[in-house]
Amino acid sequence: MLQIEKIVIRHLTMPLVSTFRISTGTTKTRKIMLIEIHSNDLIGYGECPAGEHPYYSLETVQIEFMIIRDYFIKKILGKKFETPHQFRSFLEFVRGHKTAKSALEYAFWDLYGKSVGRPLFELYGGTKKRIEVGVSIGIQTSTKDLIEKIEHYLNQGYKRIKIKITPGWDINILKEIRETYPKIMLMADSNGAYTLNDLKILMQLDTFNLLMIEQPLHYEDLVDHAALQTYLKTPICLDESIKSIHSAKIAIKLKSCKIINIKPPRVGGIIESIKIHDLSVENNIGLWIGGMLETGIGKTHLLHIASLPGINYPSDISDYTRYWKEDIIDKPLKLDKDSTIPIPQDKGLGVHPDPDLIEKYQNKVWTYKAT
Repeated sequence: MLQIEKIVIRHLTMPLVSTFRISTGTTKTRKIMLIEIHSNDLIGYGECPAGEHPYYSLETVQIEFMIIRDYFIKKILGKKFETPHQFRSFLEFVRGHKTAKSALEYAFWDLYGKSVGRPLFELYGGTKKRIEVGVSIGIQTSTKDLIEKIEHYLNQGYKRIKIKITPGWDINILKEIRETYPKIMLMADSNGAYTLNDLKILMQLDTFNLLMIEQPLHYEDLVDHAALQTYLKTPICLDESIKSIHSAKIAIKLKSCKIINIKPPRVGGIIESIKIHDLSVENNIGLWIGGMLETGIGKTHLLHIASLPGINYPSDISDYTRYWKEDIIDKPLKLDKDSTIPIPQDKGLGVHPDPDLIEKYQNKVWTYKAT
């Protein structure tokens, strides 16, 4: 039984190594919200990767902080929980706000793993100790810059390359990439930038031997994705459209996709991610774990869930140097030459925040104690 004795929220601002641009916006720095849950001299760590602006999602870091502070903390402090499932179910008195729930669930899983002396991937039923990963490259200022970026990441050891596309930055770009790298594992992500009016353009994607096209159409439109998939040989992967086990069921029933990108913060946490994983495996839907520009805390949580047996495509969990000059954990994630990152084997999450780096980037901290 774990009693919630204290919750700490930390706000950090961290500059990205380079500007990250997608069809819905540009990011130069990240406002980070870290969560600590304290119980019995143990601390569990979580991260809320909601953006500063409502471009990718309607949930922003400011809104999710308010929800955690004003609704969850007053209900959680002092309560006792036996399992992460019990803890996560308790959060359902608030509708939506999945990134806030995910951050709290992350922290409780870490706390629980430490209390039982087991790493998280074992508790999830994971079967892998090394995770095959890929890298995501934002929209660049020129094709030359993009080709140079791809070469850089291939030289680092990444085998799967994802590029962002948008109308006007698509077919010609992919053609040049394929002329330079005809055999690399390549996929494209549009973050919902197209409609069925762009069918002629989207059908040309089949000529580039892509691993998948991620979220080509509007994030709410599962019907149009189902229609589009009938025209394409390239598998459609859904990202923003999959908000829960319920939307996953609809997408699978409609045949809106052949692959799902599970982002635990987007769907509400680890438990919901496992449900989507199990449903997808039952229906022969491909899977991978997506990232949201997390620090090492959030990315290590992603590593653990990516150990599930049904995760059969490289996940977006890159080496820390992809986004940060320095990460805020004691064991920064590093890519091996075989395009994998090992999962930490210590109990719980297996990594801890570096107090000096937390102090360096921290703007403000709030501490709440049970009375």
